[in-house]
Amino acid sequence: MRRTALLITVAALAAGALAVPADAAPTTFVHPGVTVSRGQLDFVRGKVEAGAQPWKGALDQMLASKYADLNRTPKPRAVVECGSYSNPNYGCTDEREDAIAAYTDALAWYLTRDDRYARKAIQLMDAWSAVITDHTNSNAPLQTGWAGSTWPRAAEIIKYTYTGGWANSGRFATMLRSVYLPEIINGSNSNGNWELSMMEAAVGISVFLEDKASYDKAMGKFRTRTAAYVYLESDGALPKTVPSQNLDTRDKIVNYWQGQSTFVTGLTQETCRDFTHTGYGISAISHVAETSRIQGQDLYGTDVGERLRQALGFQSKYELGAAVPSWLCGGSLKPGLGPVTEVGYNALHFRLGIGMTNTQALTERNRPAGSNNLFVAWETLTHGDNPN
Repeated sequence: MRRTALLITVAALAAGALAVPADAAPTTFVHPGVTVSRGQLDFVRGKVEAGAQPWKGALDQMLASKYADLNRTPKPRAVVECGSYSNPNYGCTDEREDAIAAYTDALAWYLTRDDRYARKAIQLMDAWSAVITDHTNSNAPLQTGWAGSTWPRAAEIIKYTYTGGWANSGRFATMLRSVYLPEIINGSNSNGNWELSMMEAAVGISVFLEDKASYDKAMGKFRTRTAAYVYLESDGALPKTVPSQNLDTRDKIVNYWQGQSTFVTGLTQETCRDFTHTGYGISAISHVAETSRIQGQDLYGTDVGERLRQALGFQSKYELGAAVPSWLCGGSLKPGLGPVTEVGYNALHFRLGIGMTNTQALTERNRPAGSNNLFVAWETLTHGDNPN
């Protein structure tokens, strides 16, 4: 009965039959509270200590990766310059991978209680906060979004769980506030994965900074963009749009949706581009929804949850090899969704009991999920079958 009622509620919300609660920052922020919570981490730690799968295998995978190397040398730059298609790439890969390494080390510290990992995470964060002043060139907003999504995850775990102290945490906060937040908070009119990743970063940074105004602004942009990124039949004949983009004719919308003129539930604005970029967008949606849940705000029960569920299911079906109909992207898709299904699948299927057959098959096939080397990392470990 609970599951049926939930599905009815989600469907009604998606159709606009029920009022969606206003988005607002929490009265008191929860820490650690960016993508992963203390309860989730404690659950994983218990499973790892018991040698249970898939968590033990996922931890082993993470610890064997280059990101957990305790001999890693950080490579900070004052100015990170990132052009289209990573040309030029002056510090872009270094920044993203040092951020992932800091998050990896923070997780490793929490799950193993080996102080060396906490100190390595601090070393990486301190190296960048001492040096970086700007991101430049055409991909600067996206680069800032990717790295800015990962840094707060690491910082939240270290600041709020490591008892050995972090003397430069204030300087790190200043870096996030002055170098990262201004580059992303006003959003983007590029392909939707840009703004979704940027808002993921802005929400995470706002949690770490306890900045309610920025949290509210980022969440508002996120809700608008999510509705414009994943189509539901209840949206009408055409997908929703972001007002600032002035997509005011059918032709403009079709062009923006990569030439796709038939709209079906679960299709995304970038499905016909390729599944890799679509995966970036889906992942960012799941990360913001998860952070919001930790902060006491349920987006899974709104259209965000329904769009996430449908996007995961639609893309998973074709990623698994289903025949592509001629009306969909000219009958040809470019698979490569990436390790992006665990967070949404865990929230919607494992915690809420919603059936997600294709997403389940893909998620279980890909376990343990690793990193996309951009802003996604170790989500079987953190969110695989996690009830918290």
